Amino acid sequence: MVQFFDEISPSLGRWINEQQVFWIATAPLGGSGHINVSPKGGEGMFHIVNPRQVWYEDLTGSGVETISHLRENGRITVLFNAFEGPPRIARLYGRGTVYEFGTPEYEAYVPAESRKPGSRSVILIDVHKVSTSCGYAVPFFDFKSHRTRLLTWAAKKEINDNEDVKTRGEDGFVDGLRRYWTTKNAQSLDGLTGLTFAPSTKGKFPAQDAAGFKPDNEKIRNRSMDGVVLGGMNLLVGIGLGVVATSVYMRMVR
Repeated sequence: MVQFFDEISPSLGRWINEQQVFWIATAPLGGSGHINVSPKGGEGMFHIVNPRQVWYEDLTGSGVETISHLRENGRITVLFNAFEGPPRIARLYGRGTVYEFGTPEYEAYVPAESRKPGSRSVILIDVHKVSTSCGYAVPFFDFKSHRTRLLTWAAKKEINDNEDVKTRGEDGFVDGLRRYWTTKNAQSLDGLTGLTFAPSTKGKFPAQDAAGFKPDNEKIRNRSMDGVVLGGMNLLVGIGLGVVATSVYMRMVR
């Protein structure tokens, strides 16, 4: 049964902080515009300021729909699902504000020492309605790990910017993050304005070690190998117990 609230309760806030993934939904005002739904994940990305205000660190992507839609009309919904434990769906309805990388507002929320590679903005949301519902149709899933490929990719782009490497595109710009923002994040699918300030920032990005992020496949492979080793040990123990049991039985029937 769906329930509506004016704000995020303490218990719901604790549950939200335990979730590993959330979804963002926005839309342009035009009737023929593209409605957007974006999955978001990563450790420490979502933050609850108070019962009526939240924010998340927005990483660079191939599109810029959320930022563009918020600039036009501010409407946004955040969705959380329970993939383990009791079923639950929670939605946060609100008005969003974009603070781009390099602005004082952004830096107030994301200091240099905690910024993720590729971070391009802070999305601040003033929540005016909260809903929870059953979530009975959402299946169970086991969480393995967060993906790190985006962080590795972005860290390398930032290193290119910082070192002003000679690898440049046809436009003469360094093949770095700022060039990507300029070419890929300037406007939405419907031509709405995307990033405006971040691509023109100067100076170096906070130092990032691209080699410091373990590749996704290595993490999963390590987990798989742990399972194989454990399974192999269990098999050997089972065989050993079977041999002992057989030996005892043969002695008893003699």
